[in-house]
Amino acid sequence: MNYDLIVIGSGPGGYVAAVKGAQLGMKTAVVERENLGGICLNWGCIPTKALLKSAQVYNYINHAANYGVAAQPAEADLSAMVQRSRGVAETMSKGVQFLLKKNGVDVIMGSAKVKPGHQVEVTDAEGNATVYGAPHIIIATGARSRNLPNLPQDGKHIIGYREAMTLPQKPQSMVVVGSGAIGSEFAFFYQSIGVQVTLVEFMPTILPNEDEDTSANVARSFKKMGMKVMMSASVEKVDVDGDTCHVHIKDKKGAEVLVDCDVVLSAVGVITNLENLGLEETGINVERTKIVVDDYYQTNVPGYYAIGDVVHGPALAHVASAEAICCVEKIAGQEPEKVNYSNIPGCTYTTPEVASVGMSEKKAVEAGHEVLVGKFFFKASGKATAAGNNDGFIKMVIDKQTDQILGAHMCGDNVTEMIAGIVSARQNGLTAKQVAASIHPHPTMSEAIMEAIEAAYGKAIHG
Repeated sequence: MNYDLIVIGSGPGGYVAAVKGAQLGMKTAVVERENLGGICLNWGCIPTKALLKSAQVYNYINHAANYGVAAQPAEADLSAMVQRSRGVAETMSKGVQFLLKKNGVDVIMGSAKVKPGHQVEVTDAEGNATVYGAPHIIIATGARSRNLPNLPQDGKHIIGYREAMTLPQKPQSMVVVGSGAIGSEFAFFYQSIGVQVTLVEFMPTILPNEDEDTSANVARSFKKMGMKVMMSASVEKVDVDGDTCHVHIKDKKGAEVLVDCDVVLSAVGVITNLENLGLEETGINVERTKIVVDDYYQTNVPGYYAIGDVVHGPALAHVASAEAICCVEKIAGQEPEKVNYSNIPGCTYTTPEVASVGMSEKKAVEAGHEVLVGKFFFKASGKATAAGNNDGFIKMVIDKQTDQILGAHMCGDNVTEMIAGIVSARQNGLTAKQVAASIHPHPTMSEAIMEAIEAAYGKAIHG
């Protein structure tokens, strides 16, 4: 055996597993076929936030007069924005390289394939194959953009999220298919810099995994900025004629609407990277394109584990990292807490931002809870008003009998920085009244949480 632990994939699940393994005294290697940091650092979470920051700065300059500042109208330079975004991604990837080196983790570049007998075969860029052994092997190969038959991606006219991050020039118009976090963020970014965006969502609301009030607020905001939002709609086909995409859309009434655009972005979800991994040869069970694991991420074959997007659960970077730590600590003989999948925060970095944890109001009622709902709108927030953007609200869903926080739903500036407080409160069993009784600083956006809880009990001062 060359190693104690081999990790396949270096995304937020893989590199965290490798570092944790090394910290716990294991001789560890990580195998990566492309870029250290995986999709999140190179083509997902981080570079998209860099693009969205550029859009925010662009909007600030164009609305500088609202703050008493005279400024010339700004021009959106997409190529410069992309260059900055790629620079941020490169910096973070180098950061992962530093972390692995600092902790003594060997990096093996190439494509990995698991084999029976606790072995991993790695084929490098020249086609040379080397076999490594370890008693513990973690699969963390992540996922990629889903390619639908009626939306075949060609990388130019019909694109996925990778191409959306590196378009060579700003299109005049774009149709974004799918309004989850990825679709909504790109729709917001491109609309912000002057592209006419049509956002098409199959479900009755955009951001369909969020509370209905949150989804409605973001939809209103998108429409206000000039975006065309179509819900309960589906893209039937796309005809490409030269540089024009003719997008055939069935609207909520069943009528066909034809929308012409320069680019179609398919953001209809992801599919796991399980091909050519040797799973069948090794005997590892797969169910509905996901590897089957137990509570500590052990597969049905002893010594082989899987974490992140390749297993059932939310496809989120912070979930993969939590699974990595749990998995490796269990391998090391510790007794880690199982990942609490009922307390996973979700964030979308549009303007307004969206953050949530727990059940929506609708799901709480469907689960049989008698609920109290409190809302506090940022229009009544001194900090939000002073900052110049008071769009949005905090919504708390509370169990009437137990005062348990069933869910928190936030929409507004910087709410992605606020949700962790509620996640911690729920994880540690704090009740809504206990959270409200904690003194919140003024003026801040966060005091809206206290106000929303007080509103649920009819005691709000400012709401």
